[in-house]
Amino acid sequence: MKSTSGPITPVLRTLGLVSALALSAGAAQAAQITVMSWGGTYTKSQVEAYYTPFTAKTGINVVSVDSDNPAIPVKAQVEAGNVTTDVVDIEYPDAIRLCDEGLLEPIDPAGLPAAPDGTPATEDFLPNALAECAVGSIVFSTVYAYDTTKITADPPTTIADFFDTAKYPGKRGLKRAPKALLEMALMGDGVPADEVYKVLGTPEGVDRAFKKLDTIKKDVVWWESGAQAPQLLADGEVVMTTAYNGRIFNATVSEGKPFKMVWDGQVYEYNLFAIPKGAPNAKDALEFIKFATSTQPLADQAKWISYGPARKSSAPLVGLYNDGKTEMAPNMPTNPDNMKKALGSSYDFWVDHEAELTERFNAWLSAS
Repeated sequence: MKSTSGPITPVLRTLGLVSALALSAGAAQAAQITVMSWGGTYTKSQVEAYYTPFTAKTGINVVSVDSDNPAIPVKAQVEAGNVTTDVVDIEYPDAIRLCDEGLLEPIDPAGLPAAPDGTPATEDFLPNALAECAVGSIVFSTVYAYDTTKITADPPTTIADFFDTAKYPGKRGLKRAPKALLEMALMGDGVPADEVYKVLGTPEGVDRAFKKLDTIKKDVVWWESGAQAPQLLADGEVVMTTAYNGRIFNATVSEGKPFKMVWDGQVYEYNLFAIPKGAPNAKDALEFIKFATSTQPLADQAKWISYGPARKSSAPLVGLYNDGKTEMAPNMPTNPDNMKKALGSSYDFWVDHEAELTERFNAWLSAS
């Protein structure tokens, strides 16, 4: 073969420069991931605790994208073969369902960082916080809250009070979805938390839940995104509303709204990070998840929102809110006082029954 060595011509030099620039641009483009989450105060807490520190540590930029329910657009992306999201923040039933459908990348929990004392991640995460394709980050809850300027005497303290429009007249805000709502309806009808899914697992129990909802149906104002619930209270459209506890905490502590949260009958669950199948930057996405779900970042998120960290080792590190004065531990769903009449959402139940109960719920909504 004839040697090609010799002086580099201007054309070759130019081509070499173009190639080098192309490789450089490709490397720069690769040092970026897109994370899809839920928006509002929740995403802000992730930016402060995860995104910014991760970029500072690794040089990998994080592009934040919001959705009312990230599982829906991510499922569409994967099925269309056009995945633009690298990390998605989803609820547990969606994590299980999407994983079973082959739409998420498996994540080996053995590869997650250990706790500071060396406890393996598999022993440090709270029960059910690790799934085959997802890693838990926070514990949040659906609670209800009321406007203290609208209800001044004998304020509500139980989940039953939420459904008592005779004692507490006025509109009620509810999320337009059956999950958590049906459980709260049963607890509001006197079913103990530890018996809710046994009851809801029967046709009679489902009928009972909808019958309870019938008692307030004419007074309901529906919401769909988390930001809408406190806004309904602030605008005076409702006197009580179900809401995510972090949204109400932010409204009261950060914005000074006259709201009061009622923990009785709360339904708590996890949010988890996952990697969509075919994510363009899957390797960097996994590094992000390892970082974000390590002990200190999970504790740091609690400086910005009242959601409990999914690791045991993070709990002792939870301190003050970013105002420098509000103790966060009492405002966590997992605080012992707040857990006395709490219900842990049954992921197995909703994976098995969400489709049929959503159909029943939609039919109930459209009925006069």
